[in-house]
Amino acid sequence: MGKRGRPVKSQIRQNIAEILYFMGEGYGYELYKIYREIFPKCTQKSIYYHLKKGVALGEFVVKKIEKEKGEFSWGTEAEKIYYAPGPNMKPKIDKKVKEIVEEYVKRRKHA
Repeated sequence: MGKRGRPVKSQIRQNIAEILYFMGEGYGYELYKIYREIFPKCTQKSIYYHLKKGVALGEFVVKKIEKEKGEFSWGTEAEKIYYAPGPNMKPKIDKKVKEIVEEYVKRRKHA
């Protein structure tokens, strides 16, 4: 009889690992925006779920947490949790992901 529950392996988490491998670090919404440029659409909630699950599995680590002041629809402060590759991350090193992430990083620096 097979194991019960969700499988530990996840294509969404693997895709996030590919992005983080080339970025080095990034916060949740930023990773979500890049994800949607490259891979089939998924919800922001799903990305956050897999980031949290990846931290629990050691695939990602929380690098830092920053509070940002501003005028947001939910209030005047946003919390950005920055993630980085963890010791258990196994990227496949996808060239397509590398190109898109490098382009994103260039755009971010010029903005």
